[in-house]
Amino acid sequence: MQLQVRHTFAWNHHLPTTSGRWRRFAVGLLGGLVLLPFCSAHAFEFKAGTGRADIRPKEPVPLAGYAARSGCFTRIEERIWAKALALQDTSGSTTLIVTADTIGTPRWFNDALAERVAKELGVPRERFLFAGSHCHSTPVVKGGLEIMYTLKQGEAEAVDRYAALFLEQSFAAAQAALTNLQPVTLAFGRGEAHFAINRRQFGKTTVGIGLNPTGLVDNDVPVLRVEGTNGSPVAVVFGYACHCTTQGATYDLGGDWAGYAQECLERAYPGATALFMTGCGADANPNPRNNQKYVPQHGLALAGAVARVLNDPMQPVDGPIRAAFDHADLPFAPMPARAYFEAKLTNSDPVFVRFGRKFLGMMDRGEALPKTYPCPVQVLRFGKDLTLVALGGEVVVDYSYRLRRELASERLWAAAYCNDVFAYVPSMRILIEGGYEADTNLIYYGLPTRFAPEVEDTLVKKVLELARRTKGAEVANGAK
Repeated sequence: MQLQVRHTFAWNHHLPTTSGRWRRFAVGLLGGLVLLPFCSAHAFEFKAGTGRADIRPKEPVPLAGYAARSGCFTRIEERIWAKALALQDTSGSTTLIVTADTIGTPRWFNDALAERVAKELGVPRERFLFAGSHCHSTPVVKGGLEIMYTLKQGEAEAVDRYAALFLEQSFAAAQAALTNLQPVTLAFGRGEAHFAINRRQFGKTTVGIGLNPTGLVDNDVPVLRVEGTNGSPVAVVFGYACHCTTQGATYDLGGDWAGYAQECLERAYPGATALFMTGCGADANPNPRNNQKYVPQHGLALAGAVARVLNDPMQPVDGPIRAAFDHADLPFAPMPARAYFEAKLTNSDPVFVRFGRKFLGMMDRGEALPKTYPCPVQVLRFGKDLTLVALGGEVVVDYSYRLRRELASERLWAAAYCNDVFAYVPSMRILIEGGYEADTNLIYYGLPTRFAPEVEDTLVKKVLELARRTKGAEVANGAK
């Protein structure tokens, strides 16, 4: 198979006409937003370094996120990246954030990468955060959503090879970030974007995936500016709570609106690394979507929101950074009887057949079905100025609003799709309402049954525990 490659504007100005017009417009608009100087005064200094590595596959591989796809990608619409930001505070402790244009990484990937980062780079687990954009135009990752995909001959081996490449490149980005530390100051601000729409559309008897204009979304755009001694940004970390599904089930590989927004910002701020972290937007989709032409529209909207924040006075962020990492054991509802899994074998959809076989096989081997799932929870507290909560899984919007209530005194940033993407994490409300986010997704993720009603309180309780732990000055958290 011959792959068509179309490079992004940051590396090649000879673009197709439509894409070139979009990007020239984007650069011009953003340039008009970033002319004002940024001023900050910090008593606490950091050192920071950035790194990046190309994570495009070297061979055709299937793209992730849609069961309807059959076959591998045929064109590279955009480059995709793993990017890293290393932050060292005056205590000597280093915190490492790695972001990637990916559907999401399963537990084995994060465990392997974190173990290597700790062993070879000296950054302990609680200070290493891995976040994915949840882009549905990026390669399948081994071990993630495996039941969803009907892989043809040779495709499974290609997926295995890509996982190894992705892991190696993610480590390379992290390693590079630690080699170029320089003095910086930090500042935080918030903006808004409005292209996300709640996707839980209510019918007479069911909840489907569609458009729900009155449904809850989170329009917040958190922005962390990492500024060098020359007054220019070294890095910009930003977030938004929405699915990265604008392109739809095409065979074009790329970063969707999240990747486009990062490219726009890096073009507007030469020398800066833009890193994106998805918020609690598991029940939100971009609107409009299902067409490549909307990618620049949404990407530019988000980049513009970030640029407006950077152009206004921002809140200085001091240290030290205190970190905590643990797992919340999310409880499953009572396990269904064997007949539930046997019934899946007669379904016309091969996904359901694979699901049934998985758990019937476990039963036949005498293996106990799991009663809980260990959802990773991480808190990075930047002095008294910012608390970043990183949650595993596809977390629905209710959690961002509840955490703001529970931690009302904190300047809070809630991110999802971090450190392990294992399933949707529904709230109590969504469990009551039902629908894909409560039930059907578990078939594709290969978990045995829906979560119990206690799932929301269990996860929030763990967040509050770690938030309290990072407040205490006596907590060492691996600090030197």
